[in-house]
Amino acid sequence: MTAPASSGGSTDAQRSEPSPAIRIDSFAAARAVLRSDAMRQAGFNAELVHRFIGPRHAPVLYQDGEPHQKQRSATARFFTPRVVATRYCTLMEATSRELVAQFRAARRARLDDLSLTLAVAVAADIIGLTNSPRDAMAARLNRFFTAPTGHGSLATLRNAVFGQLRTLAFHWCDVRPAIRARRARPREDVISHLIAEGYSNREILTECLTYGAAGMATTREFIVMAALRLFEDDALRARFLAAGEPERMTILEEVLRLEPVVSTLKRRTACAVTIESDAGTMTIPDHSLVEIDIGAANRDEAAAGACPHQLDPDRARPAKGSASLMSFGDGPHRCPGASVALHEAAIFLAELMRVPGVRLERRPTKTINPVSSGYELRDAVIVVE
Repeated sequence: MTAPASSGGSTDAQRSEPSPAIRIDSFAAARAVLRSDAMRQAGFNAELVHRFIGPRHAPVLYQDGEPHQKQRSATARFFTPRVVATRYCTLMEATSRELVAQFRAARRARLDDLSLTLAVAVAADIIGLTNSPRDAMAARLNRFFTAPTGHGSLATLRNAVFGQLRTLAFHWCDVRPAIRARRARPREDVISHLIAEGYSNREILTECLTYGAAGMATTREFIVMAALRLFEDDALRARFLAAGEPERMTILEEVLRLEPVVSTLKRRTACAVTIESDAGTMTIPDHSLVEIDIGAANRDEAAAGACPHQLDPDRARPAKGSASLMSFGDGPHRCPGASVALHEAAIFLAELMRVPGVRLERRPTKTINPVSSGYELRDAVIVVE
């Protein structure tokens, strides 16, 4: 846990400058911050969203306090382990078989394309985006979630214009048909719930983009990263294929502990906050930006145990909480789709890794998305020999 140094005095000009972020790198401190009622969402451009949309109309990712708790409670039924196992696993299995069959026929594929198609299929069913061609929607979302390029005012303007055009295309081609269909015949999905709650079309669009980012973009990266680990370690791959579902989940959570998709979570204090951690007591001033280093927290020996930098599926699991530690977040904003992502990865990778002669021909390029602080893995090529 680190804090910015302070000087003995400052001028008015210096006081007007924003204070540097307070960095949290221990597991106990990270959990205390994420579970604190005095913390507000500050990641994923949250403060920009509040400035232009306002907290009342902000998507659930950007809400805090009672409105956030109410919305999370209302949509929790779409993400329970029982619902995932009984409703969505059938879709995951069918889509995985279809994708692997296409790969075997072509004998070559991009791993990130396969994982995106699967993630879109599952997330679309949960959200209710099922009234447009899946492949076309995947292509639109892929363009939308691509990290901005370039620097300077001209690049910023260009990115803003293209961002608006992509949002409009997603609304017109995917969200609008789904809203129309569910106004006529509601279903058990997020869009039907939002309509029943009186959300406007614009608010439903922003929620769809939020769930899309959480349910499609991050799951896509996780599947590719887990596949890389299995391709690189023959013993781990053999163990994964021989294991039952609980052990496969354990292996995947251990991979995610070491390779969290989102590396930094940000919060801002609504008042001065005192937290207790293994390093002692720390008071964080009012309106401070707090950045939580998820990778460092996950490698904290106090939480992960001995040799925290090694991948060890037999690592002692925490008595409470997830074996992936902070990789799905914690507190009110913990990812509701954790069970969905783990089941998707387990089902798809078990199907893929059983293909005779499958191997990784080209490793992916890795970049960091500046909005999500998450990694993006592109152009990993797999082939059948």
